[in-house]
Amino acid sequence: MAAKKSLGHPGGRPRNGPGSWRWPPPQRIPSSGAAARAHSAPQRGAAIAWQPTVLAKGPAPLQREHLRRQPVTLRASRLHCIVLDTSGSMRQRGRLALAKGHAALMIEQAARLGDDVALLCFGGQGVELLLPPGRARAAASQRLRPVGGGGGTPLAEALAQADRLLQRSLRKSGPTECWLWLLTDGRTLEQPQAPQAAQHLVIVDFDDPHKTLGRCAAWASRWGAEHRLALAS
Repeated sequence: MAAKKSLGHPGGRPRNGPGSWRWPPPQRIPSSGAAARAHSAPQRGAAIAWQPTVLAKGPAPLQREHLRRQPVTLRASRLHCIVLDTSGSMRQRGRLALAKGHAALMIEQAARLGDDVALLCFGGQGVELLLPPGRARAAASQRLRPVGGGGGTPLAEALAQADRLLQRSLRKSGPTECWLWLLTDGRTLEQPQAPQAAQHLVIVDFDDPHKTLGRCAAWASRWGAEHRLALAS
């Protein structure tokens, strides 16, 4: 996987396979009373359900009042909270550049799907909220361009802030499908607790595949999270 050239980092777009990431497919929920509407007056913009329409028409000529529509489905609200490690170890072997490109592509994908996104960075300067929760915009990926790296790895505080951010968003916006994406090489001695507010937790592992410490995989196992390798060997 490599980062986008438009961000000023080397390489191209992520490839498929062990070193790639897969965006979760949209989940849809039935709208209130959708099943009943399939056998009621037609809903503008919905596809025609021909079998119920024919049954309603019977032997009579087809009239507008005979039309029945497919149940309307609504897209579940979704928030992606990206937590990006910018510590000193991430500067080695181009890991930070790769992770920034990875995060940028995630923001652009969220924008295409109409999802919300938030972005926190953590490193020697502490934890910084780079993008507060809101509707994703492809142009927001450019906020990653000036992000530098260095210093320690305040992972526990970063995850605690991400958890509080998700909790506030849930209180404000109501039911939301929350994803937390941790982009890190796992090179810290901290052993933080798993965030509680996210229904889906994914650790994207940027550790050296040839000399891995295995901490990202261990956290994922302990937290019940998904573990994805960002760097294929």
